[in-house]
Amino acid sequence: MALTIGQGCQPSELVHTTWEQAMQVPDSVGFAGAYAGVSNGHLLVAGGANFPAGTRPWSGGVKKWNDKVFVLAEQDGGWKEVGRLPRPMGYGVSLTWQDQVIILGGADQSIHYQDAYLLRFEEGKLITDRLPDLPAPNANACGALVDGVIYVAGGLAHPADTTATHSFWSLDLKIPHTERKWEILQGWPGLSRMLGVAGVIGDAFYLMSGVALRVPEGDSLARRTYLTDAYRYATGSGWQRIADLPHAVAAAPTPAYPTDTGRLLVFGGDDGILGDQAVALRDRHPGFRHDILSYDAGSDSWNEVGEVLTDRQADPENNPNASTWAPVTTPLVVWKGQVVLPMGEVRPGVRTNRVLIGIVEVESMPLTS
Repeated sequence: MALTIGQGCQPSELVHTTWEQAMQVPDSVGFAGAYAGVSNGHLLVAGGANFPAGTRPWSGGVKKWNDKVFVLAEQDGGWKEVGRLPRPMGYGVSLTWQDQVIILGGADQSIHYQDAYLLRFEEGKLITDRLPDLPAPNANACGALVDGVIYVAGGLAHPADTTATHSFWSLDLKIPHTERKWEILQGWPGLSRMLGVAGVIGDAFYLMSGVALRVPEGDSLARRTYLTDAYRYATGSGWQRIADLPHAVAAAPTPAYPTDTGRLLVFGGDDGILGDQAVALRDRHPGFRHDILSYDAGSDSWNEVGEVLTDRQADPENNPNASTWAPVTTPLVVWKGQVVLPMGEVRPGVRTNRVLIGIVEVESMPLTS
């Protein structure tokens, strides 16, 4: 039974998630920060970054950036490499719109980008088109589509920045492509942030959790503050704060999954509890959260409704890819009515090549007196 969290409202529905796995992406390590979406019934993953096999950032490993584009036709089929991105990059926003994968911003080892692309897979070929550039370079943002309008919130403008952005932008895809331009909107009333989770219920955009950056007095390095606040934005009424999450879900797969009954499901995320211990723990880090949180707009409350598939095998310290983990820094894609969590980061410095498939079922609970 679902565990109620937040304002104490009993959930009116039970959410069941059954997990399966697709064929692993053909890279021995896997990638975090990849772009992903659906085109003509095919699942696409592209870009991202990893530390080559056998290396870690604390032992001299150097992050390697990827430009390959892989396609999967069926869950039990094999991946095919079908092309390349314009450059090796990752950690941007990716969304699906009209059988095309939208790619917004991102980064490589030295720069953040403001480029925007449309990827389309047709007749066995990858086709790349342009969208208007973002108003500024951006990586580690979140975004979602509301009735054909893209919204992008937060992020980091430059690799060396010590504060996240308060940027909130929109692009209407319903108008002719020659007339499209980004609008700069008023930001939410909370802290600037990156690695937030976006979502959509009806005609409203949601911004949840994330990480703020600050440089403590007398220090030169930016420190992370993990956030639990959340906001709703609708055209005409602007921003409204909603119930805080029970814990931070920074870098959770985004956008959040919308159920048919008007809830948002957030899968895992980083709560920051072990953030200061990552270097000391190294390969003994247990991984990120694997609970699934549900937001009910009607009662403005959060409930814990399940868990992301995890399966820890022998020797996870030295052989992490033998285990299944709840990933962060990966998009959430809806493919053939199912939730897809493609690859991602499973503990600091460690990627996975696994692709998790979640079948979500919502069951109404009988009213009790």
